[in-house]
Amino acid sequence: MTALPTNSIFHTDLGPADAPVLLLVHGWGGDGRQWSLHAEALAQRFRVIVPDLRGHGRTAVPATGNTPLEMAHDLAALLRELHAGPAVAVGHSMGGQVVNLLAVLHPLSVRSVITLDPAHGAPETDLDDIHTSLAAYRSQGAPAAAAFVERAFGPQAPPGLRTAHVRTMLGTPGHVIAQAYAGMYLDDGAVGLRPRAQEYLRLRSCPALTVWTAQRFADWERTTLHAPKSRVEHWPDTGHYLHEEQPDRAVRLIEDWAASA
Repeated sequence: MTALPTNSIFHTDLGPADAPVLLLVHGWGGDGRQWSLHAEALAQRFRVIVPDLRGHGRTAVPATGNTPLEMAHDLAALLRELHAGPAVAVGHSMGGQVVNLLAVLHPLSVRSVITLDPAHGAPETDLDDIHTSLAAYRSQGAPAAAAFVERAFGPQAPPGLRTAHVRTMLGTPGHVIAQAYAGMYLDDGAVGLRPRAQEYLRLRSCPALTVWTAQRFADWERTTLHAPKSRVEHWPDTGHYLHEEQPDRAVRLIEDWAASA
């Protein structure tokens, strides 16, 4: 596969053109709107680029190749076109996989990474459930994925956030949902399962900050750290969309990390 033409990747580009670059990447079945509050705040100090990944939002929808790997190649091409690297690349969920792949495969594009509840590190004991989920996404498409999203929020999530994400997932083409999920966990070279995730995280040479909502995943990822200044945080009592449930905290985290990077 080849990267999408950059003029088919919808994105916004906010803030001073000569400021340090932040790349904010959404997750599976989402789009760049989930970063709206953060982008507005961060654009006071940074150049903030927010794309819609291939198959999502307002970006082109290929018939095939809607995987984190190809999304990473797309973003590398976009950054080159915008003369915007190296960036601090921030990704949520599947977007966390995408920015890590970007850092490994296109290291000159990335200064450091922040991943928020990333889609990697699933234990092999989850494999049967992953196969079952993929079968549901292939047969039912967006409604099956929306059921996952319904359960992904903490009790303190802002009003309307759950509905907004369910609607966005329901608007995502079914073949994109299935291809992206398979690309995260089951395709050849997928890095979502723990043994493969450990291998590819060790290929990441830049500093990395990861935030998990589950203590057991935070503990596991701490065993993979090797680049200087890297660290893992645990944010308990929040749902999977932690950056939107606690936007002010997420903005401070990104600001502090980017300033130090």
